[in-house]
Amino acid sequence: MNLLRALATVSSMTLVSRILGFVRDAVIARLFGAGLGTDAFFVAFRIPNLLRRLFAEGAFSQAFVPILAEYRTRNGELETKLLVDRVATALSLAVFAVSVLGILAAPWIIYVSAPGFSAAPEKFALTVAMLRVTFPYLLFISLVSLAGGILNTWSRFAVPAFTPTLLNLSFIFCALVLAPYFHPPVLVLAWAVLAGGVLQLALQLPYLARIGMLPRLRADFWDAGVKRMLRQMGPAVFGVSIAQVSLLINTIFASFLANGSVSWLYYADRLMEFPTGMLGVALGTILLPSLSKYYSSDATEQYSRLLDWGLRLTLLLALPAALALALLAVPLISTLFHYGQFSVDDVWMTRRALVAYSIGLIGLILVKVLAPGFYARQNIRTPVRIAVITLIATQLMNLVLIGPLKHAGLALAIGLGACLNAGLLYYKLRQHGIYQPQPQWGRFGFKLMLALLVMAAALWGAMGSESWWLAAAWQLRMAGLLGMVCLGAAVYFATLWLLGFRIGDFARRAAE
Repeated sequence: MNLLRALATVSSMTLVSRILGFVRDAVIARLFGAGLGTDAFFVAFRIPNLLRRLFAEGAFSQAFVPILAEYRTRNGELETKLLVDRVATALSLAVFAVSVLGILAAPWIIYVSAPGFSAAPEKFALTVAMLRVTFPYLLFISLVSLAGGILNTWSRFAVPAFTPTLLNLSFIFCALVLAPYFHPPVLVLAWAVLAGGVLQLALQLPYLARIGMLPRLRADFWDAGVKRMLRQMGPAVFGVSIAQVSLLINTIFASFLANGSVSWLYYADRLMEFPTGMLGVALGTILLPSLSKYYSSDATEQYSRLLDWGLRLTLLLALPAALALALLAVPLISTLFHYGQFSVDDVWMTRRALVAYSIGLIGLILVKVLAPGFYARQNIRTPVRIAVITLIATQLMNLVLIGPLKHAGLALAIGLGACLNAGLLYYKLRQHGIYQPQPQWGRFGFKLMLALLVMAAALWGAMGSESWWLAAAWQLRMAGLLGMVCLGAAVYFATLWLLGFRIGDFARRAAE
C-alpha cells in the first residue's frame, strides 16, 4: 500500500469527522453558549476522554500495535488470533472495573479535577451527574481502539479513521432533537457521549470478523504476549499521554478563573485538534505498523528513511496550518461559534487561547510522529523520561504565565511544552542512531519558509477587518472563510510547485 495514499485516506476520513465535530460544537455553542452548563459538561467529558487516551489511543495502542505486528510477522495467524483474544479479554475486564470505580467515585474525582467547582453547588452537582453518565464511554471506546489497532495493522485504515464520525453525529442528533426532554437540557450531551461509544464499537465489529480477528473472551493473564504488553503499557500511560495530563491540570487551573475559561480553552483546543488529528494522529497511525514491521525485520535503513519521510510531511503540512490558525483566528471562531449565546467577548477570549495554542502546534504534531520511532522498537523508558521533564516544565510555565495571560497562558504552556517534548524526542532519536536525516534538508527548509511567507502575505491582505467578521451574516462569514482557506492552500502549494515540489516525490510504500 502507498503510504501517501493511506495518509490521504485517513486524513480525508478525519476531515469528515472534524467537520462534523465543528458542526457539533457550533450546535452546542448556539444552544448552550459558554457558561455553567458547558463548563460542567466539558469537565465531565474530559475525564473519561483523558482515560480513553491513556487506555486506548495512548499507552494501549503504542504498546499493543508493535507486539501485534511482531506476532503477525513472526508467529503466524493462529498465534496472532490468540493474542488478540487474550488482550481483548484483559482490556475489557480492566476498563470495566475502572468504569465502575469512576461512577462510584464521581464526586471525589470532580473535587480533584475541578476543585474550583465546589464553591458553586449547582455547578458541582451537575458535573457529577454528567460524569456518571459519561464514564461508561471509556469501556466502549477502549474496545474501539483495540479494534482500530488490529484493522490498522492489517492496513485497513479507512474504517478506524471514519469511526469517530459517529460520536459527532450522536452529539448533533441528541442536542437538536432530544435536549428538550432533559432537565437541564445540557444533560443530553452526556448521554450523547455514551450513545456515540456504543455506535462506534458496533461499526467496527463486522470488519474485524472479515479479517478473522473478531475477539472472543479467552482469559490468560500469564500469556507471554499479554505480559509483554502490560509491561510496555504501564510506563507508556504517562509517556504518550503527556499532553492530555497537562490539559487536565490546566482544567484545575482554569476552574479558578472566570466563568467561561474552561469553555474558551475547549473551543480553542477543538480548533487545534483539526490539524492535529488530520496530520499528527493520521501520520502516527500509518507510521507505527510499518515502523514495527521494519524493526521486526531488522530493516534499519528503511526504518530511518520512513521517519525522515514522516518528518518532512509533518513540516510541509503542519507549518502552514499553524500559521493559518494564528492569522485567521477571528474568522474561524466567529464563523464556527459566534451564534446565539456565544458572545463577542467569547470570540475574543477564545481567540487569545487559539493564538497561544498555534505557537505550539508544530510540537504537538511532531510528538505524534517522533514517539512511534521509540514505541515501534518497544523502547518505553526514553519517551517516559522526556514526558516527565515536559510535564514539570509545562506546569512551571503555567505558574509563570497564568498571572499575566490568564487562560491564554495555560494554552501557551501546553504548546511550548509540546515543542520541548518534540525537541527532546528528536535529540534522543539522533543520539541513539535510530534516525539519520536524508540529504537536502537545508534546501527543503528554505523552500518551505519562502512558501509560508507568500501564504501569510496573501492571507493578511485578503482577510480584511476583524470587526467585519464579527458583524457579518453567517452566510457571508462562511463564504469568506471558505475563500480564505482555499486562497491560503492554493497560494502555498502553488509556490511549492514553482519551487520544484511534486506529489510523486513523497510517495512511499508501506512495509510488507
